Amino acid sequence: MKNRVVCYFSAAQSEQPIIYQLIKDYDLVVNILKADINPQKEGYLVVELEGKREKYKSGVEYLKSLGIHVEPLSETVVWSEEICIQCGACPSFCPTQALDLDRETMMVSFDNSKCVICGMCLDCCPTRAIKLYFEVREAV
Repeated sequence: MKNRVVCYFSAAQSEQPIIYQLIKDYDLVVNILKADINPQKEGYLVVELEGKREKYKSGVEYLKSLGIHVEPLSETVVWSEEICIQCGACPSFCPTQALDLDRETMMVSFDNSKCVICGMCLDCCPTRAIKLYFEVREAV
């Protein structure tokens, strides 16, 4: 099982070795996609969790038992090839190379599986071929 989730946490929770516990105790593969902690040490963490279904569910329950609010990632970036003018501006802003420029053909492509929804590409596109959409997903 592999899911992307957003974990919202308080200052007290940010001091705990949460990722370590998910790996050690629940045998989950944890890929941190995005994180933000404010000066009060509150924030959120966007992670991709992968592991056996039972371990995944137990890991999410562990997070919830700590008081961490866990919800499915509900945003996605969508690239519209029809609107794109192939200017090549967006790949230079993409930290994960989800948006890529083939140097031989000078064509832009998009791989959503590499996208971490950082939003860096949204403002650089002159035709607004890249948009942020909210998805409805099943509960975690």
